[in-house]
Amino acid sequence: MSEQSRMIWLDCLRLMAGISMLGLHATSDPTGQPWVQYPVEDRYLPLLLRTVLYIARTELFIMISCFLLLLSLDRRPRPYRTVIEEQTRRLLAPFIFWTVFFAGYGLIKAEAFGYYDSALADLFNPQAWVGSLLLGNVKYHMHFLPTLFGIVLLFPLFRLAVKYPALGLTIFGFLLAKHQLDAFVYRTFWGTDILPYLVRMVKIATYVGYGMMAGAAVGIWQRTTPEQRKEWFPLCMFLGLMLFAFKLISTWQTAQTGAWTFNYFPGYWADFLFPMVLFGGCMVLSHLRWPELIAKLAPYSFGIYLCHPIFLDLFEIAMQKGSDLSPIAQIGIKMSFALITSSALVYLISKTKLLAWTIGLGPLPMLSRKPAFKQKET
Repeated sequence: MSEQSRMIWLDCLRLMAGISMLGLHATSDPTGQPWVQYPVEDRYLPLLLRTVLYIARTELFIMISCFLLLLSLDRRPRPYRTVIEEQTRRLLAPFIFWTVFFAGYGLIKAEAFGYYDSALADLFNPQAWVGSLLLGNVKYHMHFLPTLFGIVLLFPLFRLAVKYPALGLTIFGFLLAKHQLDAFVYRTFWGTDILPYLVRMVKIATYVGYGMMAGAAVGIWQRTTPEQRKEWFPLCMFLGLMLFAFKLISTWQTAQTGAWTFNYFPGYWADFLFPMVLFGGCMVLSHLRWPELIAKLAPYSFGIYLCHPIFLDLFEIAMQKGSDLSPIAQIGIKMSFALITSSALVYLISKTKLLAWTIGLGPLPMLSRKPAFKQKET
């Protein structure tokens, strides 16, 4: 396919983002910590792998989604209400399905790790369901969907950046605001029930910056030729190397201390700016002939993101009594197992008409004749 018929570079970003999230969740120990029970020298390779995989954070998914939405609005303008109805079918319907699924599925891990009674009680606790439905805290990865939906509600702002691409630079102000607001909220409301809701409000409000960057990317895409865009690759490469150096420093500190580094300010900027640089780097290379296989695999990335915790949990249950394997060996086995099994499950779901909508690959059965979200590139 030519660049005009399909943006395979964008498919590549989608695939990278899906695998990156699987890698992120697989490269920490079962408690979510940086292998603190192991010697320092055993932490370096796992954390280095995590650093490489985590260059494509969930923020990359946000930019991709906003970029595609803005392109579709340029091709087919429609009212705000219509757009939100479409996004509700695309995001919230699968979110509700997987929230209910993981609420029940979580009992398997809860029984294995000794907190079954509290997990079962949460199933009948209205407050727990409020958190699950508003925050997506039923599972560590489910937060993304309600967050993305909240950001999409603000898409008219992003359209300004399509017209005036310089507005994309507001991402620096938004990320600075996030850093300061998070510090205030955590310091002031730590230990209160309202804390996670305030944190989510701050995230949605400040992640508008990624929508503005997506709008700027659309504006640049529409106003430039492939030859003009490829001249920007050296700048993207330089910025990427510089940010990665900061990430390596943060990784070294984490390996040394056995605790995640939250107070290294350059590391903060590197983490949150890298998705933008990665997006730009692939966009300026859009003139290349990208492998067609990427376009065939990319539609499954959303499903892999949604399903991979099923198999990570099973692996952790199997390994709960400990292992003589090194952390990097455990990660290699865990990632391979989760990627293969989740890919197989997603493929099976995609072929099942009644369930394909749960991973964004089919229409909602009997509820709507309108097709579910399907990412089409121009």
